[in-house]
Amino acid sequence: MPARPTARRVKPSRCISVDIEADGPIPGPYSMLSLGAAVAGTQDADGFTPADPEEHTFYRELRPISSDFVPEALAVSGLDRDRLTAEGAEPAVALAEFSTWVREVSVGAQPVMCGYPASYDWTFLYWYLIRFTGESPFGHSGCLDMKTLYATKAGLPLRAVAKGTMPRHLLSRRRHTHHALDDAIEQAELLANLLAWPGPGRQIGVADGSVAGSWAGAPTTCNR
Repeated sequence: MPARPTARRVKPSRCISVDIEADGPIPGPYSMLSLGAAVAGTQDADGFTPADPEEHTFYRELRPISSDFVPEALAVSGLDRDRLTAEGAEPAVALAEFSTWVREVSVGAQPVMCGYPASYDWTFLYWYLIRFTGESPFGHSGCLDMKTLYATKAGLPLRAVAKGTMPRHLLSRRRHTHHALDDAIEQAELLANLLAWPGPGRQIGVADGSVAGSWAGAPTTCNR
């Protein structure tokens, strides 16, 4: 009898919640002004193990790379472009520091960028990483969209999903402040709750494996 093939060992994923604030819709013509990240936990074949999202974090404010901006986009974060032009980190330095941090917190695992929604934050983050460092610690596709994750589990069309439509127990008690680090931490808690959630029709509690600890509860004020 031929020997059974040995299953390929797959590295766990280190889930890193990322939020960015920018002054326009796309990178290049417009600038990423701040970058926040928090380790949300680790996912492997046995499931997801949440981390304290305040334990391992990263935050930088960046110098704008162009003179163009959309006033409405800039107003969302409240960041001051004039101050950042004078005091913000050089993008090449900030993104190199971020890449080093990602690799340090992902030893023994593969880093995955997690966002809500990932499309906007990933677009800026990946462009900046390639433009200013030449590579991405997440590869070209290592991102997870929490909005899609919820839509799939809830059985809803993606465009029907907003945080305000989610069950309260999935949401963080933290406010969505549009400060990149605050929001990365908030969304790390959302990710942990989503990954523990079996879907609609069954409530789970601490006794049967949810992550409904100190961060599960009331909804945020953001409906993004």
